[in-house]
Amino acid sequence: MLPLNGRVAIVTGASRGIGRAIALHLASIGAKLVINYASSPTEADRVASEINSSSSNPDPQAIAVQANVSNPDQVKSLFDQAEKAFGTQTYILVNCAGVLDSKYPTLANTTVEDWDTTFSVNTRGAFLCCREAANRLTRGGGGRIMTITSSLVGSLYPGYSAYAASKAAVETMIKILAKELKGTGITANCIAPGPVATELFYAGKTEEMIKRVADGCPLGRIGETNDIAPLVGFLASDAGEWINGQIIRVNGGSVI
Repeated sequence: MLPLNGRVAIVTGASRGIGRAIALHLASIGAKLVINYASSPTEADRVASEINSSSSNPDPQAIAVQANVSNPDQVKSLFDQAEKAFGTQTYILVNCAGVLDSKYPTLANTTVEDWDTTFSVNTRGAFLCCREAANRLTRGGGGRIMTITSSLVGSLYPGYSAYAASKAAVETMIKILAKELKGTGITANCIAPGPVATELFYAGKTEEMIKRVADGCPLGRIGETNDIAPLVGFLASDAGEWINGQIIRVNGGSVI
């Protein structure tokens, strides 16, 4: 039997990048998936279709659901649609939705609007999704809350003040949430990737910048989405139960 056989997982920001890889991996080890997206319906439908076409089960194993994670009503609806589609409570939340200012401004040159947008999605969105999950996930074993943060919280590179600050807030929140969930059997953790080859990473960067980032990693390369997804799969399984309230950096040694 597959480790996540029949368990329902919601992955936000799952239409592309790290979120997409996570959704596909969780499906490969048995989970039923809700593919959340904000503005990429074609990509989200493609991910759901790939999961459904690869399954031997005639019933849908994945659905795509649009929801703005910074809107509390839409986050509630996201969980409602998951329960309606699969007829059971959700076991797993992976909050991967995020934005990054591709201008990489210094703090002195960051606009209030860009700061607010970053925190609205990265921090408020994580809060709303985690709050809903804390009240809705299956209790008694197997419940998992995971948020994708960033190794930038540790590296503190110039140009990332809003982004790193928004992710640092989430990491603090998750540590407290893990304690508050005592007695539920639900775990809460952060996965903090380093540079990963996605649209979000490449946006606004020159070839020289990308080479410098790769050279800064002891393994001499940029991470791939499939470097991240298996860890999420392990944490989502019963084998990952003893890991709780942790910030796990996955970056090839670029931030130690």
